[in-house]
Amino acid sequence: MKKETLVLGASLNDDRYSNRAIRALREHEQPVVAVGLREGEVAGVPVVKAIPQGVQVDTVTIYLNAHNQKDWEQAVLALKPKRIIFNPGAENPDLATKAKEQGVETLEACTLVMLATGQF
Repeated sequence: MKKETLVLGASLNDDRYSNRAIRALREHEQPVVAVGLREGEVAGVPVVKAIPQGVQVDTVTIYLNAHNQKDWEQAVLALKPKRIIFNPGAENPDLATKAKEQGVETLEACTLVMLATGQF
């Protein structure tokens, strides 16, 4: 099943987990929107600095620490995703609580592990 996924904290650096996640999502033929600090491209996916207008996502997978998520919180909640994955180092109980109050599933998990084990 295809799940449009927003990677928040996307990096152009091949060694970063967000970059690996974009590549793994594409290998699993999942549609990806990548938002990061610098514009560029990863595995054919444009990395942009802002969440595109009108984008509809199933999943938001976060690679920013809780402090750096503050500027994105309202935009993420406004997307009304079905779930938010807080990858290791991105745990944010405050955002998770707000998301749950809106009926959004939240997970403290690793997108790469979920893809590798068929749990995505």
